[in-house]
Amino acid sequence: MQGKIIKGIAGFYYVHVERKGIYECKAKGIFRKDHIKPLVGDDVVIDVLDEAQMLGHISGILPRRSALLRPAVANVDQALILFAIVKPNPNFNLLDRFLIRMGRQDLPTIICFNKQDIASVQEKEALRKAYETCGCHVLFISALENEGVEEVRELLSGMTTTVAGPSGVGKSSLINRLSPQAKMETGVISEKIERGRHTTRHSEIIALGEGTYIVDTPGFTSLDISEITKEELGLYYPEFGSYASSCKFRGCAHISEPSCRVKEAVEAGAISQVRYDNYRVLYQELKDIRRYS
Repeated sequence: MQGKIIKGIAGFYYVHVERKGIYECKAKGIFRKDHIKPLVGDDVVIDVLDEAQMLGHISGILPRRSALLRPAVANVDQALILFAIVKPNPNFNLLDRFLIRMGRQDLPTIICFNKQDIASVQEKEALRKAYETCGCHVLFISALENEGVEEVRELLSGMTTTVAGPSGVGKSSLINRLSPQAKMETGVISEKIERGRHTTRHSEIIALGEGTYIVDTPGFTSLDISEITKEELGLYYPEFGSYASSCKFRGCAHISEPSCRVKEAVEAGAISQVRYDNYRVLYQELKDIRRYS
């Protein structure tokens, strides 16, 4: 029998089988032996152990068309990354790390900035200018006031989308707007540190309509990108592309080299200073990893 993993908690996997329902399953030991971990979104084969109790074993994982480790999901078509404009202020370094991870998977990404109801026009425009050339669709919403939610719904239509972001940015509130029946717990921002509690503790697929699904994932505060080299980093900044090809030196790192067209574009305002500053920080981080590894 085939189905899709829609939730995984503490070693139990909940597999939805069309016209049957949801089976609670454990994965067979062979997966642990082969160091394979079933992921939410996996299409799987299950052996039914008890039809009345809807219990089974996962005996096979069908080929994945995509797989992410952070957030841990499989078979998604695109990603929607949610940050707040304010309260909490966006962590640009973390946002760029996420874009790099999605870029490595060739996964189209939507950047969604929430809480526009409490942000100034200047704050919104600064974010728009910083990310409008990064190769992603950028939009602004207020989940609280239901502003821009229908545009989000249109972008998700007919797709399986992983929705991810730091804690406290309104992810559960947005999902509640998109799917009121989900009844997600809404986190409360701590006034003292302006960070949200981790209200989502596992990944879960939620159906929004015919052929449209979202994968809710736990909030994150860090993302590792050490699998790429400093030489590769610039490839994940699409706005560098047309300028990098005109740099004086082949393999220009865009850090200290003379006649660097990327740095000139930053100075001219054609490339976001925010994005370039993040690039420099990540470049040094990757350089240090190779130096001390």
